[in-house]
Amino acid sequence: MTEVLDRDLTRARQQSTGAMPGGDSPRASLEFGLAPSWFARAVFSRLARLSDGRLHVTWPNGQRTFGATASDGLEAHVDVGDARFWSAIARRGSIGAGEAFARGWWTSEDPVRVVRLIARNFEVNRKLESGLAKLSRPALGWFHRLRENTLRGSRQNISAHYDLSNEFFALFLDPTMTYSCGLFETPAATLEQASLAKIDRLLTALDLRPGHRLLEIGTGWGALAERAATEFGAQVTTTTISAEQHRLASDRMRAAGLEDRVEVLLRDYRELGGAGEEGSYDRVVSVEMIEAVGHRFYGEFFKSCAGLLRADGRLGLQAITIRDGAYEQARRSVDFIQRHIFPGSCIPSIGALQTAQTSATDLRTVELFDMGVHYAKTLELWREALKGRWDEAQALGFDQEFLRLFEFYFAYCEGGFAEGHISAVQWIAERPAAALNRGLRP
Repeated sequence: MTEVLDRDLTRARQQSTGAMPGGDSPRASLEFGLAPSWFARAVFSRLARLSDGRLHVTWPNGQRTFGATASDGLEAHVDVGDARFWSAIARRGSIGAGEAFARGWWTSEDPVRVVRLIARNFEVNRKLESGLAKLSRPALGWFHRLRENTLRGSRQNISAHYDLSNEFFALFLDPTMTYSCGLFETPAATLEQASLAKIDRLLTALDLRPGHRLLEIGTGWGALAERAATEFGAQVTTTTISAEQHRLASDRMRAAGLEDRVEVLLRDYRELGGAGEEGSYDRVVSVEMIEAVGHRFYGEFFKSCAGLLRADGRLGLQAITIRDGAYEQARRSVDFIQRHIFPGSCIPSIGALQTAQTSATDLRTVELFDMGVHYAKTLELWREALKGRWDEAQALGFDQEFLRLFEFYFAYCEGGFAEGHISAVQWIAERPAAALNRGLRP
């Protein structure tokens, strides 16, 4: 478990524990009696605004149902097992919900449905983040600013997640070790097939050809680099700032006999572009790395990519995106993912990326392919795989609290994709000469 997680859960525990008036413990308080506590009533008042779907909340001595029947019949159940749940939600909103889930203070037979219900009812979501939850915003914002994606900050942020353990990620990822949205071309497709289909679609849209020099920003564990070299005939340079990913990807290329065709670097994208690199790549690709760039650095990212491309080069991105109308509010907020899973991250909107690209480069967007519905399925399979190998994860040293936090992370994201609150796109852009060359090509 990361130091960040330990510290924050300790703080949440300290805020929520302690004797109630008269010496009662939280579990023995009126929060679990017939009369709800002030915190419970505050949560109830927000849930009373549910209008699209039904939420059933039960606790040892009570039950309430909120909302109305949805057109698609969406219903969700929350079982509160510890009274500290109410104050966690009232004080910290969605962040508190994730922390309380990690602590086992509430459970659900299907937490994804809970997330979908809240995401679908925007006013309820907004209210859950208001009131006392507002008081935590300055501290959360301060923490988030400390994790800004400078050269040093990016390394710390990436390490906090991706250097947890290669063995841990292997428990729920498919054999390709692809940690991004798959593309399920048929309902029966496996996760591995979906991962390869996603890679192939992106590299095909990029018009990657034998002999092309390809730069990949954000190696992951090497699946795309290996595929680009073996199936597309490219000469690949791939770079990461995760020490663990660099180690495994390097081992992977050696095992595949690709050392002469794939170079694996441990460098930030901003450290590229030196002698012999500027304008030397036919293609640049980056899969779900832009979310770790941070909104302040979007322009710098696109400028770096364009500077590394030949005059007729192409850029291919796969990015998680949020609706343009929700982007500014999300950019100014700190949510559960930013606080506990990906520190320093920011989900961009298509509009924000387009503005950054056009203001900083001569790149022109030529293709945009939405694949958000496939991410819900990808996350479902990751979540099921992790739950199926829970004991193995514990044997690696990850405790129940950490694993439940990861379970909520998958459910939180899956619900967001299922409801269309967030999506994923493959984005192709090209430099000016590319269009001319394409027109002259037989």
